[in-house]
Amino acid sequence: MANIKSAEKRIRQAARKQARNRAVRSRLRTAVKKYRQAEDKEKARAVPGIFSDIDRARQKGVIHKNAAARYKSRLAKKA
Repeated sequence: MANIKSAEKRIRQAARKQARNRAVRSRLRTAVKKYRQAEDKEKARAVPGIFSDIDRARQKGVIHKNAAARYKSRLAKKA
């Protein structure tokens, strides 16, 4: 455990960021899984929502920009 006050603060900050990143990544992965299991008619309607989830994860720095592009490319191919 940290003894220095600034180190304790860093630990708290890291825990908050970690929780946010985990939530964003989980939401992204869940959306992609639901898309893959959806019927053809539902897939076309779901694409914009999933793309926005991917973009949101990219903006927050949870995934790399190339990973975001790869997700979007693969989903677009399937649609």
